[in-house]
Amino acid sequence: MNGIMTALLTPFHDDGTLNEKGLREVVRHNIDEMQVNGLYVGGSTGESFLMDEGNRKDLLEIVKDEAGNDVTLIAQIGSLNIEEAVRLGNKAKELGYDALSAITPYYYKFSFQEIKAYYQRITEETEHPMIVYSIPALTGTQITIKDYGELLSLPNVIGVKYSDTNLSKLAKLKELYPDKVFFGGADDMLLQLIVSGADGAIGSTYSIIGKEANELFESLQKSDLENARNLQKQMNKVISILEEVGVYQSTKHVLKQLGVDAGYMKFPFREITEDEKKQVDKIVGILTLNK
Repeated sequence: MNGIMTALLTPFHDDGTLNEKGLREVVRHNIDEMQVNGLYVGGSTGESFLMDEGNRKDLLEIVKDEAGNDVTLIAQIGSLNIEEAVRLGNKAKELGYDALSAITPYYYKFSFQEIKAYYQRITEETEHPMIVYSIPALTGTQITIKDYGELLSLPNVIGVKYSDTNLSKLAKLKELYPDKVFFGGADDMLLQLIVSGADGAIGSTYSIIGKEANELFESLQKSDLENARNLQKQMNKVISILEEVGVYQSTKHVLKQLGVDAGYMKFPFREITEDEKKQVDKIVGILTLNK
């Protein structure tokens, strides 16, 4: 389990309901056009924390039905409600997802032992491979190297979605746990993450620059650092525009310009303005130029 995986967007209708047609289009675009190695379903990019359990199960079902066995599928099932997380995990396992992932418990300042108990319960009750989802910028939870070691020693915990920018910690973790899988989560640092030991990456922007990310990853496997640097520069031109306006909204807009029904955002996210759309349209020009 490695390579480039898209943190999948979730298309909604303007009333907030799931847009199944659009979701299927987004899945196929990522597999057929971006040629990513896998899909990370129901994460932050997918707005899953704004969805109820029923919608999250529907999301898992539709993606699996459309993707089949074409790529690796990882289901992000984390929730502050542990029973919901377990139910979602068992649903994903039943559907045939390759692995589960769960965000570290957030909002409350949980102790590490509480966080560990959370993962232990999910893995024990689902008995399915688990990838810890660490994103300290959003959860406020910093995990030490020692703590990671305890999590990685739990049965069925196979790795980490490392959405952090501490490269020295990542390098040390890979050195200590070479048999575990580590996915980088900062798209603008893909090159640095892979060089530091990441086995691949899971990113929001790969819905539109997945091909470039794949080529960068492959270049590093061939020790072609010059090409990898050039690709990262190209990617960062796109990423900087996305970040300026709003990554999720902007990526959905670009996909629509490319003929993919990426739908609307889920409330309380806003839609981007007409002026912002014009700014984001520069990305379409960059992508066309790079073809």
